[in-house]
Amino acid sequence: DFRGQPQRCEARTTNISRALALNSSVALPIGFSGNLRDALKASGYQAVIVRTLRLAGAQSADAAFEMLRSRYCGALLDPQYADIGITRQGGDWRVVLAKPLIDESLEDARSAGRALLAQVNAARAKPRMCGKRPFPSARPLSWNTTLETAAQEHSQSMASENYFTHRGFDNDSPADRARAAGYGGRQIGENIAAGQSTASKAMASWLASPGHCANLMNPMFTEVGAAYATATNADYGVYWTMLFGAP
Repeated sequence: DFRGQPQRCEARTTNISRALALNSSVALPIGFSGNLRDALKASGYQAVIVRTLRLAGAQSADAAFEMLRSRYCGALLDPQYADIGITRQGGDWRVVLAKPLIDESLEDARSAGRALLAQVNAARAKPRMCGKRPFPSARPLSWNTTLETAAQEHSQSMASENYFTHRGFDNDSPADRARAAGYGGRQIGENIAAGQSTASKAMASWLASPGHCANLMNPMFTEVGAAYATATNADYGVYWTMLFGAP
């Protein structure tokens, strides 16, 4: 496999990277001239990165590969790409390289929850600035499955209905959703994020946002639940919700 061994490319030796997966959802017609991401999204593939390579005069797969290796070795060996789509018409070829928004790096729901709990408590363990507002360290939060359920429902709603707001599709608020799930706490806060492929990236986006960071550091909160949902035809692909509470 070309990517499975170090290669000389553009005057340097490349590292080994995982093999590309042949994916028919990434293949585009030879004469396609529209927006690449929109075309892949219409086929059910949400791409973070996409590139198309065109070849002419290659009468066999071996000849096409030699052209690709000599002209586009950097793209072929780029570890960012995970999928490849190939279209041929006579001696003309179109090769599409893409990285999906939802990929193998996304944790399962249980692992994501554990990761978020550990990361929010690590953040609360030391003082920090949320924008221009200083916060002292705060005690760790405990996981609450009722808040997790409410968070999951909002993430799923955002993914299914393709929107991104704290107000739900039925105009319900974070507190409404927490109470509907059975949470009786007196104080509710919510963080949402979209498009991040891992729990760590979602947490980083919240820490970079003064309002979300303030929720994370709020000493009034004692419990948390979080979840994500995915939809390949939604604008952001992955939707995260973290609900904070105090009983």
